[in-house]
Amino acid sequence: MENNVNWNDIDTRWYGSYGDMPKSLDYPDYSLYEAVVQSTMKYPKNIAYNYFGVKVNYMDFLKQIDDVAKSFKKLNIKKGDKVTICMPNTPEAVITFYALNKIGAIANMVHPLSAQNEIKHYLKISESVAVLTIDLAYDIFKRISCETMVKNIIVATPSDSMPKHMKVLYRITQPKVKVSKDRNSITWNDFIKLGKSISYDTNENTDGQYPAAILYSGGTTGKPKGILLSNLNFNSLALQGLAFAGADYTDSMLAIMPIFHGFGLGVCVHTVYSLGATSILVPRFDVKNFHKLLKKYKPTFMAGVPTLWESMIKNKKMDSVDLSYLKVVISGGDSLSVSLKRRMDQFLKDHGATIQVREGYGLTECVTGTCLNPVHMCKEGSVGIPYPDTFYKIVKPGTTEKVDIGEEGEICLSAPTVMLEYLNEPEETDNVLKIHKDGLKWLHTGDLGYMDEEGWVYFKLRIKRLIVSSGYNIYPQQLENIIDNHPYVHVSTVIGIPHPYKIQVAKAFIVLKNDVVATDEVKNSIRDYCKKNLARYAMPYEFEYRDELPKTLVNKVDYTLLERESIAKLESEV
Repeated sequence: MENNVNWNDIDTRWYGSYGDMPKSLDYPDYSLYEAVVQSTMKYPKNIAYNYFGVKVNYMDFLKQIDDVAKSFKKLNIKKGDKVTICMPNTPEAVITFYALNKIGAIANMVHPLSAQNEIKHYLKISESVAVLTIDLAYDIFKRISCETMVKNIIVATPSDSMPKHMKVLYRITQPKVKVSKDRNSITWNDFIKLGKSISYDTNENTDGQYPAAILYSGGTTGKPKGILLSNLNFNSLALQGLAFAGADYTDSMLAIMPIFHGFGLGVCVHTVYSLGATSILVPRFDVKNFHKLLKKYKPTFMAGVPTLWESMIKNKKMDSVDLSYLKVVISGGDSLSVSLKRRMDQFLKDHGATIQVREGYGLTECVTGTCLNPVHMCKEGSVGIPYPDTFYKIVKPGTTEKVDIGEEGEICLSAPTVMLEYLNEPEETDNVLKIHKDGLKWLHTGDLGYMDEEGWVYFKLRIKRLIVSSGYNIYPQQLENIIDNHPYVHVSTVIGIPHPYKIQVAKAFIVLKNDVVATDEVKNSIRDYCKKNLARYAMPYEFEYRDELPKTLVNKVDYTLLERESIAKLESEV
């Protein structure tokens, strides 16, 4: 796909200083499935994925995708249909993602630990007609499917593709989930048999602009939004990342970041498969056994959030681990403090690596990363320089007016990775996607930052009320809506407070109704209610009960005062 940008109209300061970085690339006008086909044609015997030692090459991987695509056609899944994938990083999830893409269906990516009401919301706004779910979430889908458009529930387990000895261990240690024998539910193994009778090719040959996936983020209001991303968005990200990373088909990526996250799906999976390299699929990250993963697989690439690097440094079992094989370590999903970067760089050096951690910046509205520190240098505190064909502009918040170099403002960017829209949210889409005087479509990120005189980007903080805990987004408004529904609660507000490992956790301030006293029984009732209705990662770490909440001069809850008070309290307890 040709790039028609008029470079005379674009500020390209950094290209003069870092001329070895390509400023523009050609992007293929085809589907994600076709990207896998191209890699298979080049490297048919390369290992596409490694799952607990089960290695599948590209030729067999493509056949698995084709077989599953036929099974979906047998279920009457058509071009344009939405199908939810609620799975950890397993072969079944990845195969399904590309099989749906082949037949022109759109993958709706959902966190398996989401609460029941969240899942129902995601099914409804996506209008999903079918689901692939991990067995442990099957009961939720079974209960709510009648309230949605879902007609088929496909149930897979993490053990389906495991080696035989691990299958046995999984069945012994994990609770057995019984799948109903009715027309709506089917196990993975029975599902893949459905397409055996189909002999025709199911490829819809969609182009770059065609929708590929729905991921979820907060939008400008903090309310979860469905982000509709195209084939071009993912394919562009892959080529841009590869241009910066210097990877080749012999590399391997440790896929720890989950596939329902743009970082996991876009970087750890699709970028790898666009290259013909190997994705080492990890369905569940265990901090205590991280050293075993590294010793066993020796990945050349790793991508993760700051809490991952913090845990790696603290893990005493890492002392004897050699990391000399690492070529690239990327940190994203949350701010990497200068202190942690220094400690991580020293850790890598002490373990034989010749590289430093490379911080980047991005957001789900652009799949994931949009800039990165280049391999040959970095600036302390900076998230790097823009990817090819990716332009940054810092504007006065709420306007399209560009601020001076070095001045803080809202980060805006224009790139081929920018989303199509917020699903069924035209007003919210118009709030963040704006055409500027230069004629380009710019994404207003809702984040504050600045650029220096050489074009390096510095991220400061999020304008929107978003809590990032261990790389997961927590939306205060969503938590407040749930807490406020409890019969004892008059009003609540949720903030993020510092945490030594998770970076941030949620804290809830609650005002009870006039006739309710904050007894242990009342507090336990509210806590249990939250456990039932919130995902585990979104559960408040602390509840504080007050007679009233502080207000600003315009009678809004003073979130900044609550944050300052909470931080002061934490510091006094140290």
